[in-house]
Amino acid sequence: MLSIQDITYRIAGRTLLEKASLSIERGQKLGLVGRNGTGKTTLFRLISGDIQPDDGDIQMQKGLRMGQVAQEAPSGATSLIDTVLAADKERAQLLAEAETATDPMRIAEVHTRLADIDAERAPARAARILAGLGFDETAQQRPCSDYSGGWRMRVALAAVLFARPDFLLLDEPTNHLDLEAALWLEQYLKGWNGTLLVISHDRRFLNEVVDGIVHLSEFKLTRYAGNYDRFERTRRERLEHQSKQREKQEAERARIQSFVDRFRAKATKARQAQSRLKMLDRMEPIAAAIEDASITFNFPDIDPPPPPLMAIQDVSVGYEPEKPILRKLDLRIDPDDRIALIGANGNGKSTLVKLLSKRLMPEAGKIVKAPKMEVGYFAQHQADELNLDETPYDHAARALPDKKESQVRAHLGRFGFSSDKADTQVASLSGGEKARLLFALMSCGSPNILLLDEPTNHLDVDAREALVQALNAFEGAVILVSHDAHLIELVADRLWLVADGTCKPYDGSLDEYAAELQAARRARRQSDKERTEPETSRDNKKQARKERAEQRQATAALRKTVKNAETRMAKLEAEKTALETRLADPAVYNGSTRDLMDLQLKHADIKEQIAAVETEWLEAQEALEGAA
Repeated sequence: MLSIQDITYRIAGRTLLEKASLSIERGQKLGLVGRNGTGKTTLFRLISGDIQPDDGDIQMQKGLRMGQVAQEAPSGATSLIDTVLAADKERAQLLAEAETATDPMRIAEVHTRLADIDAERAPARAARILAGLGFDETAQQRPCSDYSGGWRMRVALAAVLFARPDFLLLDEPTNHLDLEAALWLEQYLKGWNGTLLVISHDRRFLNEVVDGIVHLSEFKLTRYAGNYDRFERTRRERLEHQSKQREKQEAERARIQSFVDRFRAKATKARQAQSRLKMLDRMEPIAAAIEDASITFNFPDIDPPPPPLMAIQDVSVGYEPEKPILRKLDLRIDPDDRIALIGANGNGKSTLVKLLSKRLMPEAGKIVKAPKMEVGYFAQHQADELNLDETPYDHAARALPDKKESQVRAHLGRFGFSSDKADTQVASLSGGEKARLLFALMSCGSPNILLLDEPTNHLDVDAREALVQALNAFEGAVILVSHDAHLIELVADRLWLVADGTCKPYDGSLDEYAAELQAARRARRQSDKERTEPETSRDNKKQARKERAEQRQATAALRKTVKNAETRMAKLEAEKTALETRLADPAVYNGSTRDLMDLQLKHADIKEQIAAVETEWLEAQEALEGAA
């Protein structure tokens, strides 16, 4: 489907790709990962043809329909639903032609093609996608111009998903989403049949959606099988093996060089010394296992005050008098609480965070706070408030007026700012570096509670892991709003659900919440169908459901056999892969012959077991299909 052969690309004298190659087959779902600034978005532009490589070749299958989210969000008076429907250009053209065509043969062809592409059900499909991304039925009828840029980017995402391209390129698709929409997108792409290449720093998303990882590092593209966790494990093992091989080679080079140095001057050994010199010249050096420098976060140590840190009693809060967004809030925060706020965008999560940070005052009720409580508040929009002409040091020095220069720089160093970066203008910082500067500034007052509203939007995977570690080491309270489920799962031990005009503790886990969202969506779809179907159709469906239930009961044993066989096959395949990894290690062949033979016998035995289980699975599957 896509072949990238030895491409090289440089920008302003800086190399981003050098003789990089990659092949993508139809139906594959791949995640493109790498540190910020390595060239992932540039690779997308090369694939889409917006720019051309300096060298090498990119070949795309002819007739392939490629889809990308538009860089500019849709705007204007067109409704959301019509904007999404217009993304299917063939359908739009056929509908327009159906209105004007006069040739009976052509009219028949148009209507046949409309039926083939299921045009009649397209509005319902578009509405489901928009609903999954957070737009209810009323919102879908409003014009795009009514929404902010972030919401309109959701419409752009909905449009490209609706168009069903053969090959989909997505660049950080969850950045403009809340948790609920991100979980929906995860499920949608898991069930999608097309080919996908996605840039993402969302670890859970990459674990759930893709079946392969493409790592952009050192100007090359390296392909790994499996999800992100498997990629990380495999890469770590590869780097360890490479490091050991390099150490072994260096020891051998040192031994040969020692022989040369000792015997070069002796006539009887001169020929052997020259031979070993040639051996050294032919020995291809193994590159050092290079790991990127770690990004660090280090929140300051604090003395937690006695509980409660904050008690909220019957509070109402909003932006306009007499129109509260949240009502009857009765909540308590203790010094060691780790709480994630969940609930769809627009329900009031950010409003609650602003209340806790004193950026909004309550309209009614009472808030009791611990004495000397300090708040650290982070929101992505704060990056717009940074002075682009100043340096991180200028910002930190202003926030720490009583500190010496060395103390200010030490504080910035806790968040990964070296002396050079501390003196770089903010305008030249990347999005991730600006985010780290905001973390440093929010920590200047040694806060007892951290309020984090979407803190990961500009952080890569490694930076997110560093943030997780720093938050878990922080001794104060954390209140978190994030679309990054991985961050929530590792940091929060309590969930608060913001919905229906209030906020209450949620007793389930994040997975249970995601399951509830899916069940609610299915129930809504079923309700919509039942409202539009006649009574006789509902009766027929009820009878059909009864018949399907009876059939499921009759084939229960066969389905159990199939499932058990699939489970055993997966386990055996994992064992086979582990054995093949060991057999691929050169060190095994330098060790005990008995150990090597044992590995080879185990490998042969595993292959026989897999063949037997596959036969059992095929027989059960055929019997199951025959009973259908």
